[in-house]
Formats: sequence, C-alpha cells, structure tokens
Amino acid sequence: ELSSPANMEGPTIVDCRGHLMGRLASVVAKQLLTGNRVVLVRCEEMNISGSFIRNKLLFMSFLRKKMNSNPVKGPFHFRAPSRMVWRTIRSMMQHKIPKCQAALERLKVFDGVPPPYDKKKRMIIPDALRITRLRPGRKYTNLGRMCSEVGWKHWDTIKTLEAKRKTKGEAFWAKKKTVIAARRKALAAAAKDPKVAKVQKILDAVENAPVV
Repeated sequence: ELSSPANMEGPTIVDCRGHLMGRLASVVAKQLLTGNRVVLVRCEEMNISGSFIRNKLLFMSFLRKKMNSNPVKGPFHFRAPSRMVWRTIRSMMQHKIPKCQAALERLKVFDGVPPPYDKKKRMIIPDALRITRLRPGRKYTNLGRMCSEVGWKHWDTIKTLEAKRKTKGEAFWAKKKTVIAARRKALAAAAKDPKVAKVQKILDAVENAPVV
C-alpha cells in the first residue's frame, strides 16, 4: 500500500516502470479516494498484459468509436501514455461526482521523470508489478511502444531526456559514494582518538544526567 496522509509530508511518487497498468490504476484510484496525493512518473515504461498486436488492435478499435452527429464532443482518444493511464484511473471511479473530481485533482501523471521529481525518492507498488503478477512466459505490451505506433510523437524525445537524466544520476551517485567512504573513514579514525573519546564521554554524561 501507499503512504497515508497521516505519515506523508508530500505526494507519493510512484515509478511506473514494470507495473501492469490495470493493477496499478486500481491501487492509485483507491489511494486518491482516501485523500492521498499521488504522482506517477515514467508512464511510458508501464506494461499491459497480452501480446503487442492484440493490444494495438484493441486500441485501433477504440479509435473508431466517436459521436456520429458531432465527433468534437467525444469520446477523446489520448495517445500519450500518461494520459492513457490517467483515463484508466478515472474509469475506476465515479468521475462525475464532486468527490471523485476532487480525487482526480490530487493525481499528476508524467512521461519520463521531469524535475523536481528526478531528485526525490520514488516508490513502487509490489502488488502491481508485472514480474509478480504475470506468469513467466506470458506475453505483455510496452505502453510507450504501443503509443508511439498509434499517434504519440514524443517517444524518441523522452528516451533522449531519460538517457541524460540517468547519466547525471550516475555521476551524482559516484560522487556521493566518495563522500560516504570519506565520512566512514573519518568516523573510524575519530573513534580511535583518545581526545575524541574523552570529549564523547563528557557529552554522554551530560546527555544522560537526571532531570531535576
């Protein structure tokens, strides 16, 4: 389960890579209705169970559905992965009543990992992971690939931005590991220093002194 409002300072950021769209949508819809704020990133890396051609044909069939007298009034066929996920979550609640409209306002969906979420902790939903919910050998579809073949034009752009983000993240982690190693080395050296041990003993005595 995701965090509840009581123990959560900001929105819950979920990395959608490797999740099944329907299972993730059901969990997120429930959390939105209970008052949580949720941000979904990397929606283009989400999966749908079933072969690629089957899911593509189903979506092409959906594209043919329209209002005969005035198609401008809908239904609207989103091509971006993030908007497909948003529509799936919306379909799991009574989205025309005020409570559910307010819940949908607590949801944000993104393709890729835009700032400032690239520097924040991201979570997964174990109950919605493809590797745990889909039997090995079963076919599945990458949402980003399917969208790119039905009208979404930004898959290459997202790939380029994600490559830059990962390169920057690797450089940051390499620098952080150096800092962590230096800190551990300094702590080990300080533990062996008799002057530091003497001062630490005084600090411990002051901290543990009884309150009068």
